[in-house]
Amino acid sequence: MARRQAGSTRRVGEGGSFPFAGGASHSKSRSSPLLSICLVLLGACLLIWYAYSGPGIFKSVKEASKVSGDYSCTSQVQRAVSLLKKAYGDGMRKVLHVGPETCSVVSTLLKEDDTEAWGVEPYDIEDADSHCKSLVSKGLVRVADIKFPLPYRAKSFSLVIVSDALDYLSPKYLNKTLPELARVASDGVVLFAGLPGQQKAKVAELSKFGRPAKMRSASWWNRFFVQTSLEENEGPSKRFEQAVSKGSYKPVCQVFHLKPLH
Repeated sequence: MARRQAGSTRRVGEGGSFPFAGGASHSKSRSSPLLSICLVLLGACLLIWYAYSGPGIFKSVKEASKVSGDYSCTSQVQRAVSLLKKAYGDGMRKVLHVGPETCSVVSTLLKEDDTEAWGVEPYDIEDADSHCKSLVSKGLVRVADIKFPLPYRAKSFSLVIVSDALDYLSPKYLNKTLPELARVASDGVVLFAGLPGQQKAKVAELSKFGRPAKMRSASWWNRFFVQTSLEENEGPSKRFEQAVSKGSYKPVCQVFHLKPLH
């Protein structure tokens, strides 16, 4: 059938009615797909350029990704050490940090004058570096499941700082864990919690944490504090806010200051 169609085309050409009609048809069939591809590529380039330079929803997504990408409240703790010292003064003399990457926080705290520091890592540290393993061997850092009572006496530490740990606990365990943190503190507990809508755990980390992070609002936390009989530590909280307002540090996590349990 293909040959018959080609033959009829030749006859039309020979009759002189439509010279080059067959050639034009083939040229059009060859150029149309190429033209379509070029138009698609041009449109894609324009869309990408618009997304990253022009106004609109794509730019909003790009800017939001700078805030809602993977970030760590634990890294925020390290940046806030000087502000915490202004807020707590002598309360920074004996500090316990609870949360992933606690080795880095303990190392930072130990560089401060008149500050002793310990850490609790809630997750496995098989992949930890030699420095972290050295802190573990010295007893400064220990691995412990924070869903169970901590192996410390009441008021063992002047200040307890927790970050990137409670966001992964359900209310069932929070009811036990947060009061337990307040039990081992004499001057207060500082909680660094994620903001709602922020992505904190990479997919690869879910197997480590066991569940995705649950970002809770400030009102949720405040209701929870009331339910568990925990009170705001107003003095240090105000001093911390004043120090933040005077410096370049801008928290990307929620920071709560709680009184220890009596």
